[in-house]
Amino acid sequence: MGLSAVQLRAGLDALAAIEPAFAAAIARVGYPAPRLRDRGYATLLRTILGQQVSVASADAVWRRLHDRLGDAADPALLTAATDETLRAAGLSRQKAGYARDLGEAVLSGRLDLQALPVDDEAAIAKLVAIRGIGRWSAETYLLFAEGRPDVWPAGDLAVQLEVGRILGLPARPTERETRALAEAWRPHRGAAAIFTWHHYGASSDAPL
Repeated sequence: MGLSAVQLRAGLDALAAIEPAFAAAIARVGYPAPRLRDRGYATLLRTILGQQVSVASADAVWRRLHDRLGDAADPALLTAATDETLRAAGLSRQKAGYARDLGEAVLSGRLDLQALPVDDEAAIAKLVAIRGIGRWSAETYLLFAEGRPDVWPAGDLAVQLEVGRILGLPARPTERETRALAEAWRPHRGAAAIFTWHHYGASSDAPL
């Protein structure tokens, strides 16, 4: 599971002591709620299903997949399913291929989601080796499902926007700049990321 409310608050309090702009932002919008996901195959599969579609659409595909397979969280059932079954559930040919690759990696032991490398970059490399899982998906999985406290998804547009807003920058920083800015926030960058999404929801109408 991800960072608990207690862990999240402690991380943000430590971050506020490092960066006064975060202290001011926390005072404005408060602490975020935890973002918790289950560790394992089902969470990664749902990440794949959710790519480039709305949350509601992804949830609908998940429900149809569950209805047709009997248990959408069982990789053996998905890898054994026909292409017609997966299409009927709403998976495109590309997403069906990604889902099969993930299921086969888990079943073969090539991807052990209960024993990913302790080093964050090594864990990210292990995840992105699976087709359909990019760096952002790997980072958010490690943050939400494993609660890794220093994962920093700097490629996320909302993270970039809110780092710019919180720090009072004249423009949205690039991914490279966002990574560089956060170096001083180690080892609390995971809490910082969750806070930026919370801040985005609270101030998305405000100009940068």
